Amino acid sequence: MSGSVKSYAAVDLGASSGRVMVGRVGPDSLELTEAHRFANRPVRLPEGLRWDILSLYGGVLDGLRAAGQVDSVGIDSWAVDYGLLDADGRLLGNPVHYRDSRTEGVAEKVWATVPAPELYAATGLQYAPFNTLYQLVADQLAGVERLLLVPDLLTYWLTGEQGTELTNASTTQLIDPRTRGWSYDIASRLGIDLELFAPLRQPGDPAGLLRPEVLEETGLRGPVPVTAVGSHDTASAVAAVPASGERFAYICTGTWSLAGLELDAPVLTEESRAANFTNELGLDGTVRYLRNIMGLWLLQECVRAWGDPDLGELLLEAAKVPALRSVVDAGDARFLAPGRMPERIAEACLASGQPVPSSPAEITRCILDSLALAHRKAVEEAQRLADHPVDVVHVVGGGTRNALLCQLTADACGLPVVAGPTEAAALGNVLVQARAHGLVSDLAGGRELLTRTQPLTRYEPQGDPARWREAQARLAGS
Repeated sequence: MSGSVKSYAAVDLGASSGRVMVGRVGPDSLELTEAHRFANRPVRLPEGLRWDILSLYGGVLDGLRAAGQVDSVGIDSWAVDYGLLDADGRLLGNPVHYRDSRTEGVAEKVWATVPAPELYAATGLQYAPFNTLYQLVADQLAGVERLLLVPDLLTYWLTGEQGTELTNASTTQLIDPRTRGWSYDIASRLGIDLELFAPLRQPGDPAGLLRPEVLEETGLRGPVPVTAVGSHDTASAVAAVPASGERFAYICTGTWSLAGLELDAPVLTEESRAANFTNELGLDGTVRYLRNIMGLWLLQECVRAWGDPDLGELLLEAAKVPALRSVVDAGDARFLAPGRMPERIAEACLASGQPVPSSPAEITRCILDSLALAHRKAVEEAQRLADHPVDVVHVVGGGTRNALLCQLTADACGLPVVAGPTEAAALGNVLVQARAHGLVSDLAGGRELLTRTQPLTRYEPQGDPARWREAQARLAGS
């Protein structure tokens, strides 16, 4: 293994912002710095909600310029969405946002051809109305030659080479998690042409070199390779969970909360489907067995509606509000669309016969209690359904900055919570690049390096566990 220190640019695109981070990795060092951060603002056009993909690409180029000379570049982003290209490789319109309404009612049409239990048994993916499969059934694909998932589209613009990275492909509901290849049977029955997808790539595979035009625009000296990473940001974030052994659960927090386990085989039972757990693919043959929870989106939307008050002060006030006074189902599809979030949370509490939170502090406490309760339920059910007990919960991502949410999650789960790293997706992205270049031995080696080099905070469970059981029962009966 080389003793030198190398630099890697991690392009990490979230649903509300993008960033280019630079990771400097040596045998005993791992440092992450931010080169550039930029907004990700979807645009509502007459035809629906769209991603401003050209603005994002501009942010990536600005970030690479700010990063300076690096040994490799990797890109991760949110899942399921894609760009469509014509025969000349030109983009056919802005990619559709997963919160767009065009997939309403599509799932029922799909299930008429492939019943939901059969679809789950074949692909292992939880139901979400925006899964790529439902988007494709809803889409107009005339004149389309190629489909590239968002990080693969940006990689194509950087390198001129096309591929489909596996961890992100596994969110399309067109991959068989047992074979880790395409589910040709499901695709053919639904009339989806898998030739639209570029060949599959594995994390760590080379994805091309920066084009001369990109080098000129960013001021970088070539050749600069682009490396396929876990291009679904959750895959990269889970790769950066600083765990040892197998007895851990993780919660990747941000706009979404992804709560679950790392397994060596998928769980494809009907009971797992009914509990809405998903089987997505991770590094080194692993399966990310998890549930999607609405996450800090609920709070982000409320803060936006309140005119962006100081979040630190809001959380201090929320900590003073009585615990578990009112809770909502943080996985409820009623909270998926943007707008009127404080009112919708209040309406949900009223409909379930609970006290109605009114002040920003009360609504914030309701959200955080509800998220902790959803974390508890997901961690408990994942252990039972996978027959995989855990001793600790690792919380990574943006939610690690929220000490109240971390403590509430420890209280709700009745397990220690280790919080950190905050920039987990970027760190996982960097570690895969470093491994591809011989600086990190394997997944366990990367995690051990993270544990030694990154700040982590431990939260021990407090309070009466019976109160959380009562709140869960109250929510189940509402």
